[in-house]
Amino acid sequence: MKISIGADHAGYAMKRQLVDFIETLGHSVHDVGTFEPDKPDDYPDYAKLVAEEVRSGQVERGILVCGSGVGVSVVANKFKGIRAGLCHDHYSAHQGVEHDDMNVLVLGSRIIGAMVAQESAEAFLKASFSNEARHVRRLNKVKGIEADEFR
Repeated sequence: MKISIGADHAGYAMKRQLVDFIETLGHSVHDVGTFEPDKPDDYPDYAKLVAEEVRSGQVERGILVCGSGVGVSVVANKFKGIRAGLCHDHYSAHQGVEHDDMNVLVLGSRIIGAMVAQESAEAFLKASFSNEARHVRRLNKVKGIEADEFR
């Protein structure tokens, strides 16, 4: 699977560890930055790049990291077709995909450590949407709300 990953200065170190880890799982990773954590930057820039790559189909899923995860989550969810979830545990990371068709995993580098981030990323990448009738019904409602808002 091809994955887009991005982080601001606060998420840089965790992002670097995740790139290496995800590649050991056999996935291809496109790192959109930041590449210079000591320079001032803004989290919306990286969230936008990842969301655009997921939305366009260049990649199958995305991962975003900032200090709390909140900022990049807010930005990513502004894009039509993006379902970004802030997850700080294994269960939420796979359940978000299985039940909600989440396509962007968001992590807070100041909230969780490297091992939880890796476990969450692995659960996210291994999961697939269940296609159960109740989840399809709910996802269609979410898509309907999104369509109304983007009209």
